[in-house]
Amino acid sequence: MHSSTKTLPFEANYGQNPRMGFEVRKKEKYGGIEKFVTKMKEIQEEAKVALEKVQEEIKKYANRKRAEVNKYKVGDLVMLSTKNLKY
Repeated sequence: MHSSTKTLPFEANYGQNPRMGFEVRKKEKYGGIEKFVTKMKEIQEEAKVALEKVQEEIKKYANRKRAEVNKYKVGDLVMLSTKNLKY
């Protein structure tokens, strides 16, 4: 299960849990296609919302120690330190 989307990646891609090989197959070939498409859209929307929420949390965490920078224009006078310059 993915920590961000709270769903298995296989389920998010295919709309169902992986088959283990011993489930009984249904006789109908395309009977539940509308239900499948609806479920896939729901899973994708839930994953999208979850990922956006995590993205906002990461952005908030990354920006918490960032400070505003000064905007310099051509012609502005600035003072430079020579502390790290080698002569």
